[in-house]
Amino acid sequence: MYRFLLTPRWWGINVFVLLSIPFCIFMGSWQLGRFEERVQDHRTATEQVSEARHEAPRPLGEMLPVTKATSGKQVTATGRYGRQLLVPGRELDGKQGFYVLTLLRTDSGEALPVVRGWLPGAADAAKAPAAPAGEVTVTGALQASETPGDNGVSAQGGLPAGQTGAISAASLVNLVPYDVYDAWVTLAKGDSGMKAVPASAPPDTGLDLKAFQNLGYTAEWFAFVGFVIFMWFRLLRREVEFARDAELGLVAEEEQPVAADAGAK
Repeated sequence: MYRFLLTPRWWGINVFVLLSIPFCIFMGSWQLGRFEERVQDHRTATEQVSEARHEAPRPLGEMLPVTKATSGKQVTATGRYGRQLLVPGRELDGKQGFYVLTLLRTDSGEALPVVRGWLPGAADAAKAPAAPAGEVTVTGALQASETPGDNGVSAQGGLPAGQTGAISAASLVNLVPYDVYDAWVTLAKGDSGMKAVPASAPPDTGLDLKAFQNLGYTAEWFAFVGFVIFMWFRLLRREVEFARDAELGLVAEEEQPVAADAGAK
């Protein structure tokens, strides 16, 4: 009854199944491992940001460039405030509002974007407090430049003058006549009565779309294992039924090439 399993056609089917199952299990396990790594990165990054609040601040120059290890760390910088911009569409404590971003011109000649605080409502320059005059020393959490479209950062263009959608050197260098650090700082305490903006975890360490894509791929690979096994049993059952019918003479000879080949052996 099962001699058809020794035919070349079924040898090919069996080899394909035997290779597909471990391959799918390997790929599913790999994708699951990637998801678990992202979960661990998210946990570590969150703990790092929380612990960094209690660490002594260090000079800005010692913490650049921004990496996963330095993001969220407390830094200090000295300079004079220059151009002020608004960053609309930013949520804090479940409310919509905007950041007040002021560029701190340092002795190095580069300007450091400093988020002095958050205000509720639509972005309005009249609501934003003026920056302190003279030389100031700021203390805050170091952050990496934002990428439009990621983590809720607006990717819209055509904003009114005096506004920017993302806090990044690439965006700001077109709005000011001087060089800008590829980093920014959010003050530990909000300036002029504004709410301080909490530091966020480093890029690519959150439970974002990529993380859940890994989880989705895991489910797909393991589902494919079940599909391969199901199809193998379905084909097997079909061949057995053909063989049975052939033995009973219920199938014409020209309709059962596989069964006939198996019987000849």
